[in-house]
Amino acid sequence: MKYTDCIAFLLAKANQKSQSFLKKKLQPYGLTAVQHLILEVVVDHEGLTPGEISKKLVSDNATVSGVLERMEEHGWITRKNDPNDKRVSRIFAGKKVEELKEEILLEREKANEELLKHYSDEEKIVLKNMLNKFLNTAD
Repeated sequence: MKYTDCIAFLLAKANQKSQSFLKKKLQPYGLTAVQHLILEVVVDHEGLTPGEISKKLVSDNATVSGVLERMEEHGWITRKNDPNDKRVSRIFAGKKVEELKEEILLEREKANEELLKHYSDEEKIVLKNMLNKFLNTAD
């Protein structure tokens, strides 16, 4: 098999292309693709702990914690101590998110549409189903 036929190679290149495209769309806001994903989780589920955010993104705690620190420094998120356990911090959307939430979420939607513009509706569904199956079965 040629390396260009290897699924790992194809997935890596597809990821590079999509991340690079999204990075360009988010650059005016000073956000990375990972920060954007975290923001979407925080907006949808305010009050999660960093560990809970990591689980939702299937990412390691150390990576998410570091990203959260940078996001907090720039006003994208705020941390509040859990009222029942002061050792636990909970993550909430910051003031920047309140001001730019709709605009930022729209950028991801537009990027997604642009990346998939050459695919029929049926092909989009098949691609998403195949990727989800791969993610749920590959170890």
